[in-house]
Formats: sequence, C-alpha cells, structure tokens
Amino acid sequence: MIKSDFSQTIPAELGTVHFVGIGGAGMSGIAQLFLAAGHPVTGSDIRETGTVEALREQGIPVAIGHDAANVAGAGTLVVTGAIAEDNAEYLEARRRGIPIVHRARALAWLTGGHRLVSVAGAHGKTTSTAMIVTALLELGADPSFVNGGVIQSLGTSAAHGDGELFVVEADESDGSFLLYDSAVALITNVDPDHLDHYGSEEAFEAAFVEFAQKAGERVVISRNDPRSVTIAAMLEGKNVTTFGTHPASDVRLHSVLSEATVSFAIAYRGQDYRANLKVAGVHNAINAAGAFGVLVGLGFDPQHSLDAIATFAGTERRFEFRGEVAGIRVYDDFAHHPTEIRAALSGARGAVGDGRLITIFQPHLFSRTRMLAEEFAETLESLSDITIVVPIYGARQDPEPGVTGELITQRFHDQGRTRYFDNWDDAAEFAASIARQGDFVIPMGGGDVYLLIPRLLAALDAATRAAPA
Repeated sequence: MIKSDFSQTIPAELGTVHFVGIGGAGMSGIAQLFLAAGHPVTGSDIRETGTVEALREQGIPVAIGHDAANVAGAGTLVVTGAIAEDNAEYLEARRRGIPIVHRARALAWLTGGHRLVSVAGAHGKTTSTAMIVTALLELGADPSFVNGGVIQSLGTSAAHGDGELFVVEADESDGSFLLYDSAVALITNVDPDHLDHYGSEEAFEAAFVEFAQKAGERVVISRNDPRSVTIAAMLEGKNVTTFGTHPASDVRLHSVLSEATVSFAIAYRGQDYRANLKVAGVHNAINAAGAFGVLVGLGFDPQHSLDAIATFAGTERRFEFRGEVAGIRVYDDFAHHPTEIRAALSGARGAVGDGRLITIFQPHLFSRTRMLAEEFAETLESLSDITIVVPIYGARQDPEPGVTGELITQRFHDQGRTRYFDNWDDAAEFAASIARQGDFVIPMGGGDVYLLIPRLLAALDAATRAAPA
C-alpha cells in the first residue's frame, strides 16, 4: 500500500478530478461534493456496487478496474492510503506529473470557509456524525457533510448545503484528522487502535491531543473513556464539554433502558431532557449524548436538539436489517474492533429476546487480528451464542505468515460455539443449517462481509424449504 502523503496541496487549476476507489463511502461523498462545486469528476473502482451506480446517475463516469487509461484527461488524482504502490492509475499519474492528493487533503480543502464540526474516535464516529447531521437538518440548518457511512433517512453519505456548518467524520487511522481546522471537535473515545500506523498507544493519544487543541470553539469529549479523560485534562484554555454516564459529565446520561430501541434521559445544566431513539443499544444513547453536546455547544436549544437527534433512523452497516426468512432475521454490522463488537452485540442482545445471536465475523487487518485475537475471542464468546469466522479482510495490509481468522477461533474456551471456514459459501450454509426461528444472524466486520448476505439469505431459504414440515 502507498504511504499516506498529505504534503501535496490542491492545485490552483484542478481540471478533471479523478478518484481512485471512488466507490468507498468516504471517497464517493467527497466526489459528490467536488461535483456539486462545479468540478468535472471521474472515478474508478474494483467492482460494480449500488454506490457506483448512484454516482453514474449523478453524471460521474466510473470505470470498473484500475487502468492507466482511466487517468487520461485527469488534472488531479485523489487517492487513499489503501491503494497499492503498483496501482496502474497511481503510477500513470506520477509518470504524467498529475498532482496526487490524499482524500483527507481534498476534504479539508472543501471545508475551507465553513464552521467545521469534526467527529473523531476509535468507535462511534460514523453514527455520531450521522446523528449530528440528521439533527441539524431537523433543526432547520442546511449543513454540508461527509460521513463514513450512508445515512439511511437521507440515502447518502454526503451533501452540499447552503449553511455555514460543515460536518465531517474525521479519520484518525492515518493521522489525516489533523488536517482539519475544526470549530467544534467531538471525540467519542480514544480506545487504542491503528497502532500499525502510530507505533505506540502514547503516539495515538498524542494525536488526539493535537486534534483537540486545533478546535477553535469547543471540544466535546467522552467522560466514560479513561484516555479521553486524560486528554481533556491536557486541554488548557479550551471550552470542554464532557459527556457520558459518569456522574461528573457535563452532559450526563442516565435512566437508560435498552430493548428493541433505547430510551434515556440527559441531565444538562440542572435540567433533565428525555428521548427515545429509533435505534437499539446503550452505545447509541452514548453517541446521542455526544451529539447533544455538539448541538448545544453550537447554540441550539437542548430539548429541541434531543428531539431532533431522536429522529435519527440509523446508518448503513450499523445493525442494519437486511432480510428475514422463516422468522430468522439477518442484520449487517460494521463492527471490527472488540469494543465495537461488544457494543453492537450488546444492543442486539437487547433486541433479540429469546432468540440466539449467530455472528459471522470477518476480521479486519492482519495486524489487528494478530494483536487482538484473544480479545476478539473473549468478546465474541461472551456475547454471541455461536460465532463463525471467515478469512481476514486485509485492506491496506499484505498477509502475514500464520495470521488467519483461526487465531480467534482457537482461543474460544468452548470450541462447540465457534467454527472457522475458508470460504463464504460454507460459512453461509453452516449458519443457515443451525439458525432457527427467532434468531438473529449478523455478518459483521469492517471489510466486504456484507457481500455474503445474498448467499446467506439464499441458504436460509434453501434450508427452510428442505426442512421437514
């Protein structure tokens, strides 16, 4: 994979802006905003997807497959650190001397002149960003935004607005969140991750301190997370709003009831404000508290803010319902770190009732699997009734000898509650063979495991038809 390079600034004359890997949620959103700003846009991706088709419908030509010919006519190339060093389009742009800009640098350029709200954190930032955007629209603001996932009620991950506010999900994985000049910074948590990039937990935390220090108006930060508390104490001269269930939180979450959906109260400046969300899970109540802190920090009325947050209906790949066969419900979830898995499965546990949770987990990154195999196993075994593990989605990383999904299954204490499969068809058929009415089957991971869902639904249908009457 190429090393993320943030040094290339946006050229004065952009020409046609070509996006390598335009089908990703973040890249597609940035591409849409460049188009809305009047710049010609093209792109390429490795496969046909609904996102690619939607981009074409907006007038953006998208080629399938990476080819040097796709760069012909491009004035600027936008890339991510996930592309390979031998990517044909990347090499052709270098040969031609075409400016190559990292997607975060491109997004930072788009936010110029706006009052920027940046949402960062190891977990919860996509949902928190979507909650803020949904609420701002409900409150009558017209923000521009780029999120890391499609907001279900809007059907998009990005849009250009006419208001002064711009809301972005800020990616800490490669340090690119430090490019943004935020007015308000929301930090959902500082759970160590991406240590392959940072090298140590100390460096990871230091990056969040720098991110927070750059916020011109306010920092909204978790009071539940010990590392966030440490960072908050280091922010001298900053307006800091803390949120969470901790009694000392400025925005204090209490009276939480999590079942099929989650209800709660927020204590803020001596008043209680109540809400019932349309989504499940205590983690979503915590996300809502962070979003509330941002909105009241921007000057919106507390109860109106919470009512607006409560209209949020979810984002794609965050416990997203994908189908039902014979009373067996299939959900899709993006969780790919033990903390995220714990939150997602705890929410699912509150919703499934007497049914079982069958998780099909796709590990994300070889380094993360190697470092956290024990924690993955412990989390999955404690919350999922049955865990099926499939091969690792390597993303920007090359395979490591001996590092496979079996590192996780081997660490289960009860081997009867886990299976590893080298291919998706076997995994889908096994899940269908054991699922029964009332169960939830949840393909889960930060890669492309969602593509397994059609096979899973077909396998469930076949298993149901084959079952004796």
